[in-house]
Amino acid sequence: MLHEFTATYVKQGKWYLGWVEEVPGANTQGRTLREARANLREALDLILRANRSMLSRELRRTRRIRREPLRLMTAA
Repeated sequence: MLHEFTATYVKQGKWYLGWVEEVPGANTQGRTLREARANLREALDLILRANRSMLSRELRRTRRIRREPLRLMTAA
């Protein structure tokens, strides 16, 4: 499944800082922009996997959870 997110980067001193606007906690840094991009992809992947894993554990405890796609169109 392909998802698209907004990555934002800023150079601060010798470091590039990066974060995903749509996912709180998905942030990182790197000495180069390339490194920051790679680190941000990894951070986002880990956060999404952890969230899905927590949901899976919850699903095993109860059958009252409903999962469905959610689409949202926002202004750019």
